[in-house]
Amino acid sequence: MSEEINRRDFMKRATVTAVGAGLSLSALSARNVLGANEKVRVGVIGSGQMGIANMEAFLKHPQVEIVAVCDVYQPNLNKGLKAAGGKAQTYKDFRRILDRQDIDAVLVATPDHWHALMSIMACQAGKDVYVEKPVSTFVEEGKYMVKTARKYNRVVQVGMLVRSWIHTQEAVKLVRDGFLGQVHFVRAWTYGNEHPEGIGNPPDSAPPADLDWDLWLGPAPKVPYNWNRFGVGDRWSTFRYFWDYAGGEMTDIGVHRLDIVQWAMNVEGPTNIVALGGKYCLKDNRETPETLQVTYEYPGWVCVFETRRANAHELSGKGSGITFHGTEATLFLDYAGLRVYPEKRMLGKKEVDRAPAMQMDMANDAHVDHVANFLACIKSRQRPIADIEIGHRSSTTCHLANIAYRSQERLVWDVASEQLREGSAEAKKLLNREYRAPWKLSV
Repeated sequence: MSEEINRRDFMKRATVTAVGAGLSLSALSARNVLGANEKVRVGVIGSGQMGIANMEAFLKHPQVEIVAVCDVYQPNLNKGLKAAGGKAQTYKDFRRILDRQDIDAVLVATPDHWHALMSIMACQAGKDVYVEKPVSTFVEEGKYMVKTARKYNRVVQVGMLVRSWIHTQEAVKLVRDGFLGQVHFVRAWTYGNEHPEGIGNPPDSAPPADLDWDLWLGPAPKVPYNWNRFGVGDRWSTFRYFWDYAGGEMTDIGVHRLDIVQWAMNVEGPTNIVALGGKYCLKDNRETPETLQVTYEYPGWVCVFETRRANAHELSGKGSGITFHGTEATLFLDYAGLRVYPEKRMLGKKEVDRAPAMQMDMANDAHVDHVANFLACIKSRQRPIADIEIGHRSSTTCHLANIAYRSQERLVWDVASEQLREGSAEAKKLLNREYRAPWKLSV
């Protein structure tokens, strides 16, 4: 029997789901916690595509006032000022935002290699933080972020907004409640086809006159300007395909998928990691693999994450998603909704479903509600739905895949101590790296 949940029932169930899945505040209650007269003054660091999208979500809440915008690239700074209504103060150096005593919270939407340091410095300056995912470019950065947030009692929300879709929360509850039976295999994937050019192969050149390239690089190694390394503008940002700044598809899309996997399965990380892949088809200058398959082992189950950028053939009719495979049913989850497909069993001579089929479609604006949860936690001082420790653990899971790929080793990870139990010195080296002077990590 197929059960299609209508919107009213969906919203009722979602309130229960939020509690059952351990949320600090559900999206439904968060919107009205702060009144229109209780202003939250926000400074924005990074006003590229993701920064602008976040600003739009923040400004849908009447209590938010964006008073400062920062970007090292003048065209993006101009866009940020326009998105803020033309009234914000503009800066090229993010430290000027942190110096301001009248700013309550900062939004960090820079390239990934800046996420950790800016968030840490913001916490030290007494600001609450909304930071884009992944939270870090290597594991040790994330540890520092958690320590700093706790030391200074700051609210740090990670932009893993998939957590704030009500159908995601319902999927988590179904898995945790045993609706699928014993889940022993999970698959997550993202496919596309960029063959043959990929992101192209532009030569190194002088940086544009309206870009502070040295400040854009920040703690990353000093290298010549390259259009793809910079990678921002009116296109899908390509900085994410270079190890100095990000971790490719693994940390860009993988962190969304694996965060939900670990949430639903109630774990903080894998114990064994194997990754294979490479650049086989694309002729561009990216460093990260275009094709990658990662196998994670957790106690009692296995998860596989796959990405490919030279073939877009869909899995189960979907180019991206997650499937949880249990003894009673399989649950498919993506941005649009969830579907439950029951396993079959024989009852006498008749084949029957082991569990009811189910369908739920997207019913809320996750981005707006994710920001609402952050704003509510600024007032309540509770930890948000995507707290920094959760974001760090999910980012670490992705970093471990990249370390396994780059070292070509099977890794054994101790989740409690956050250390490699098995892995070469070269693999362990990839857990950390030194910042370029004068930048440094400190709690």
